[in-house]
Amino acid sequence: MSSLNDDLFRFTQAIVSDVALPAQINRAYLNYPATTALEVYRNNYRGNLHDALAGAYPVIEQLVGKEFFRSLTRAFIAQHPSHSGNLHHYGKQLPAFIRTFTPAQSLAYLPDVATLEWACHCAYFAVDAARLDISKLAQTPPEQYSHLILHTHPACHVVRSSYPVAAIWHAHQPGAVEDFHIDPDSGPSIAVVIRNEDVVQVGDLVEAEADWLSSLRTGTTLGAATDVTLEKYPHFDLSQSLTKLVSLGVFTDFNLEGTQ
Repeated sequence: MSSLNDDLFRFTQAIVSDVALPAQINRAYLNYPATTALEVYRNNYRGNLHDALAGAYPVIEQLVGKEFFRSLTRAFIAQHPSHSGNLHHYGKQLPAFIRTFTPAQSLAYLPDVATLEWACHCAYFAVDAARLDISKLAQTPPEQYSHLILHTHPACHVVRSSYPVAAIWHAHQPGAVEDFHIDPDSGPSIAVVIRNEDVVQVGDLVEAEADWLSSLRTGTTLGAATDVTLEKYPHFDLSQSLTKLVSLGVFTDFNLEGTQ
């Protein structure tokens, strides 16, 4: 069994890493050489990973074009083999890779758009969770609000960027207006990603909302998170921000401090 495992490992390496086919592999093919058969496996392997990346990063493909995207993914695949049988897990490192990919250096915003797309990809496959029941929250006595611990949806992600990545993402969704004008240097943005039913949505947050939400996600009580946020952002509007995030579906449930 050990010998078989070794042979399979070497055969896999020959497919993934373009190393020579091991001498002990049977090369007796009737119609074509073993190297041709191996290249078929290699092409299938690369093709499947390319398709997985295209599925996770459709906006990146639109921004750079199919030919450039294929060149990008081929270089990425050569350095980042798949380590999971589930291809939905493949491609997390692409945003970091784009930062070092010389042909993409002129598109400074591209890595952050990729980061947002990976957050959307993860949100789509996150576990299901019901949205916060407002009627249940309304039953909580007002004097206990400060002790509330709000639970965020597993699909919730926050992406900070020096570029208007949410606007770029929206402009490349199905049904978006084709004649759009986005200045990549128009300033930073904070995107919040969430999924309602099976639809991934991207919204915008201001700094105060993002910091407040970050505190809540660590299990900080509503009162403590709000106090810290107000200290840093005196104009923070709790009611407006809470309504906004509840309507987006960011929260799923709550409990009082010290209870489950």
